[in-house]
Amino acid sequence: MSRKPLIIDCHGHYTTAPQALADWRDKQVAGIKNPAAKPRVSDLRISDDELRESIQTNQLRLMRERGSDLTIFSPRASFMAHHIGDFEVSSTWAAICNELCHRVAQLFPDSFATAAMLPQSPGVDPATCIPELEKCVEQYGAVGINLNPDPSGGHWTAPPLSDRSWYPIYEKMVEYDIPAMVHVSTSCNACFHTTGAHYLNADTTAFMQCLESDLFKDFPTLRLVIPHGGGAAPYHWGRFRGLAQALKKPLLDEHLLNNVFFDTCVYHQPGIDLLTRVIPVKNVLFASEMIGAVRGVDPETGHHFDDTKRYIEATAELTDADRFQIYEGNARRVYPRRDDALKSKGL
Repeated sequence: MSRKPLIIDCHGHYTTAPQALADWRDKQVAGIKNPAAKPRVSDLRISDDELRESIQTNQLRLMRERGSDLTIFSPRASFMAHHIGDFEVSSTWAAICNELCHRVAQLFPDSFATAAMLPQSPGVDPATCIPELEKCVEQYGAVGINLNPDPSGGHWTAPPLSDRSWYPIYEKMVEYDIPAMVHVSTSCNACFHTTGAHYLNADTTAFMQCLESDLFKDFPTLRLVIPHGGGAAPYHWGRFRGLAQALKKPLLDEHLLNNVFFDTCVYHQPGIDLLTRVIPVKNVLFASEMIGAVRGVDPETGHHFDDTKRYIEATAELTDADRFQIYEGNARRVYPRRDDALKSKGL
């Protein structure tokens, strides 16, 4: 390519929202047991100036320092907490969080694009999420969604992603031509640390659920992004290839890699080297999860663990054309609604 790529980060969460959001949520949770304490949506007041400050001093500052141009921005993953309360609680909470992300994208339209959380709730038909999904795409311009494969928070009571109960969500995704990032939320199972175990367990589990199914025969244009580098999938690629063979599935290139993508939220150079050697470049999307689970400085490098652009730049086997695809080309293909918006601006 003759021009420098846009650096599109496909994995950002609003982890720095004003404190008023968490305070309102605490009251909502308290209201589950004590209805008299239940807050009204109108009780939450966050000004545009507060939103600007929360972004300019945090995500936007780091994006500029690290050379990132655009973030696909969704509500804080650990705050989704679909296991808390019932569908009404989740529905109200999702609507509030999605609106805030939309407002951020309106305030900084060149830097953020909205991805929506869904009002999932354990044991509730996923089809109940469709009105919020429709609203976020049609009214907020959402370019993707986050889909939680385990609304129970670490107890895995939901059926696998290949189950037909998920199909209404997939049908809407195909209709709107949007992808889903398969992303769990807080673990309420003491065996699974939220970001160190539950997230990575879920990434690996989601991949295997897709592998052992024929989901993409039913939805050949469906696109799923598996975050955090795909969990254990790239590291154990031979195992998964062998399991596909044993299950009489096609080769993974044909079976999954037209539909499943991995991000680069892997926080060390050897991990990114492995990811980009094992997984075809066309299936790797740049991401940092910044500001997210791992915020410290790596004592071995002197740089922040989540400054993932450094790893892509330092991966010797990648060509400039490969980096263009990872930074920009793949994201525009996987998130075509954002691609359309960029084209409308001459980009």
